Amino acid sequence: MSKQRPKNLNLFTIRFPIPAIISILHRISGIILFLVVPFMLWGLSLSLSSPQDFDDLHLFLSSPFMKLLIWSCLSAFIYHFIAGIRHLLMDVHVGEELKSGRLSAKLTLVISIILIILAGIWLW
Repeated sequence: MSKQRPKNLNLFTIRFPIPAIISILHRISGIILFLVVPFMLWGLSLSLSSPQDFDDLHLFLSSPFMKLLIWSCLSAFIYHFIAGIRHLLMDVHVGEELKSGRLSAKLTLVISIILIILAGIWLW
């Protein structure tokens, strides 16, 4: 017997549970970090080439727009780090149950937000 079931492929209408959202955001932050690595290496190379280049890079990165970009990249790193610790704990069977998984997802989000706000305060 063939059943014709309705298919909802619109991801914007599906209500994901919090652990799924945390996992998706972890992947997105990893992609952002991957895309930022060449610019970080370029900045490191430029800062180590000469004292004048270091001063020029420091002046360039001191603008409010660049501070916002640095804070965005730092936010992605912080979130990816905290969510990575959560995933590592789950790999050793800590927080795999439904209730503890939801709790660890909420903790990941709260700790990340607090650290991201503190990073913004430190940066400015």
